[in-house]
Amino acid sequence: MKPWIGITTLILLLSSCKQEAPEPSAEEALPPLTLSLEEANRLSKLPFDCLQTEYPNRLGQTLNDSTHLQNPKTLHPAFYGCFDWHSSVHGHWSLVSLLKQFPDLEGAEAIRQRLKENISPENIADEVAYFEMKGNSNYERTYGWAWLLKLAEELHTWEDPLARELEATLQPLTEVITEGYSRFLPKLIYPIRVGEHPNTAFGLSFAWDYANTTGQDSLKTLIATKAKEYFAADRNCPLSWEPGGSDFLSPCLEEADLMRRVLPKDEYRQWLKAFLPQLDKKDFNMEPGKVGDRADGKLVHLDGVNFSRAWCLFGIAETLPEYDHLKSIGRAHIAYSLPAITDDNYEGTHWLGTFAIYALNSTHP
Repeated sequence: MKPWIGITTLILLLSSCKQEAPEPSAEEALPPLTLSLEEANRLSKLPFDCLQTEYPNRLGQTLNDSTHLQNPKTLHPAFYGCFDWHSSVHGHWSLVSLLKQFPDLEGAEAIRQRLKENISPENIADEVAYFEMKGNSNYERTYGWAWLLKLAEELHTWEDPLARELEATLQPLTEVITEGYSRFLPKLIYPIRVGEHPNTAFGLSFAWDYANTTGQDSLKTLIATKAKEYFAADRNCPLSWEPGGSDFLSPCLEEADLMRRVLPKDEYRQWLKAFLPQLDKKDFNMEPGKVGDRADGKLVHLDGVNFSRAWCLFGIAETLPEYDHLKSIGRAHIAYSLPAITDDNYEGTHWLGTFAIYALNSTHP
C-alpha cells in the first residue's frame, strides 16, 4: 500500500467516527433554567432596589383638577416606585413569590420590612381613595388590576404570619379591583387583542387565578362566561404576525393560556387544534423576539414577550402533555432574554425581573 493511501484511509476513518458522534440537541445546548436560590438572590435585587425609587416615574393619569398634581409617593404611597404603578405592584409580587419559595433569600429581613412599610393600612387606604376619586375608577384597567390580584393570590397561598398581615391590609384595595372587573366585563363587548397592557386575555387569566384560588365563584363564573363569549369561536390565530415591535405579550398565546383555564381538557384540546393548529407539530418552532436597543423603553418590551411566551407555552404543555415539545421553545425564549436583565438599564430592570420570575416558576409547576 502506498503511504498516501494509508493516510487517506486513516483520515476517512477519523472523519467517519467524528460524524457518528451525536450533536447536542437544542434542548441540551440550553443552560439550566431553574429558579435556584442563587438566581432568586440575583433577581430579588431588581424589585427591592426600585420599590422605593420614586423617579423617574410615569403616572399615566388623567387630571380632573389641580389636586391631582401631586408627586408619585403622595398619590400612591404603597405603589409609587419602579417607574409606574403596575410595575410597583408586580415588584411586590416578585418579592413575595421569592420569599415564599426561598425563606433563606438574601436580605430576607430587609425585604420583609420593606413590604410592611409599603403595604401599610394607611398607604392602602390612600390607594383606595385614589381609585374613588372622580375619573379614577378605571385607573390601570386591566393590566395593573391583574397584577394586584396576582399579588393578593400570592399572599393568600403563603403560609407565613407576614402574609396574613399583608393580605388583610391589602384586602380593601383587592375588593376595589374585583369590583372593577365585575363592573367592567359585562360592558366589554369586544376583547382587546393587543400585545401590551390592555390585552383582555392576560387580564382575565390572572383574575381567574385569583378567583379560583380564593373561592370567588361569582367572579370566576363571570370570567369563564366572557372568555368563552370572546374567544370560543376563534380559529387560525395569525401567530406568524407576531411579535409586534413593542409587544411584551403574545395575543395568540395569551388567549390560548386563558382558554386552558376555563375549558375542560378535552374541549380545550379540540379548541387549540383549531386555534393554533401548527402547535401540535413536533417540528414546530418559533424564534425568540429580538431586541434592537435595550435602552429604549418600548423596544425592550421584546424581552418581556420572550418570558410571557415561555410561561404560556409551558402552561399549554402542562395542560396537554402531547404538547411537551413546546417546553424546549419556551426554554430557548427564556435563555435569550434572561442575561439581559442583569444590567443597570432602568428601562428594563424595573419590570423584567418579574416576568423572568414568573416564567421560571412556570418551568417547574
